[in-house]
Amino acid sequence: MSDARDPSPYDALLLLSFGGPEAPDDVVPFLENVTRGRGIPKERLKEVGRHYFLFGGVSPINEQNRTLLDALRKDFAEHGIGLPVHWGNRNWAPYLTDTLREMTLAGHRRIAVLATSAYASYSGCRQYRENLADALATLAAEGLEPPRVDKLRHYFNHPGFIRPMIDGVLASLGELDEEVRAGAHLAFTTHSIPDSAADTSGPPAEHGGGGAYVRQHLEVARLIAEAVADETGAERPWRLVYQSRSGSPHTPWLEPDICDHLEELHGSGAPAAVMVPIGFVSDHMEVLYDLDTEATAKAAELGLPVRRSATVGADPRFAAAVRDLLLERAGAERGVSVERCALGALAPSHDLCPIGCCPARAPRPAAAGADSPFA
Repeated sequence: MSDARDPSPYDALLLLSFGGPEAPDDVVPFLENVTRGRGIPKERLKEVGRHYFLFGGVSPINEQNRTLLDALRKDFAEHGIGLPVHWGNRNWAPYLTDTLREMTLAGHRRIAVLATSAYASYSGCRQYRENLADALATLAAEGLEPPRVDKLRHYFNHPGFIRPMIDGVLASLGELDEEVRAGAHLAFTTHSIPDSAADTSGPPAEHGGGGAYVRQHLEVARLIAEAVADETGAERPWRLVYQSRSGSPHTPWLEPDICDHLEELHGSGAPAAVMVPIGFVSDHMEVLYDLDTEATAKAAELGLPVRRSATVGADPRFAAAVRDLLLERAGAERGVSVERCALGALAPSHDLCPIGCCPARAPRPAAAGADSPFA
């Protein structure tokens, strides 16, 4: 009889995130890491990084990852899972390659990877897989035998991700004045990406029409809106909108922008709005600046009452969801029948990204997928 708490064949979990600066002098080097290969001048990077300087040059994402690490370790210990949890970033210390090197030297051979991105897209999935492949190739070049890494599936529709956001919306509605609360709209926000990247997100069978990226976000928004309606007894108008656009103004990106949407709401007579950042796991810079600063200032200028609901962060229910995802994948790897937890109309995501999933413009090796160069 199998043990439902058995994480084998995995001997470690790696929390894989984006990273962010932790001091003013870190900002430009961090942005150089993020934009490497694009030839962006340093003066332009200083301009791009101005919002970091508003917060003392510190992105909150690293501290939030430390908090999530503690939550994961606490949850694992409380449920008898003796699996170490490590942390590595794509663009700032602790760097992914350094963390994987340390894990390899410590004897870890089969590593489950949780990326802090819940949805399918090139930047939210395949690019992490490319970074894993780069790191493993570096270890091999150093004469080390690279461990096997398996990225845990997308968790956008896991109840441990959805339920904390429902509670966040309910709390934000409660903060609005009673005279505007009943008519408040919900603006579900996520990171805008180029239309072309959206259309090719997910497996090839899901390409086109915004692909898996838009489809998954719409499903999460629907699930939250319906749950809020059930618990408040009132259906609310809602829309999926976008934020944090970057890149050439000539390239089509997903729209509308959150600030444009707030103007539209005000013009239509909406009494208030709750901004719901479903595209983000924690309150990092895109939330603190683009929503709490820019969008909130726009709403104040319009005279539109707004609140911003909480992200999942290190909520214990999310930590439990990670444990669930880990044990689910571990059982599947052992050949055990597993129950995959997911809400709504979309099925649980695949374990192994198929060939052609979220393709890059220039093909590069990517680990933890059907096309992985590492067994």
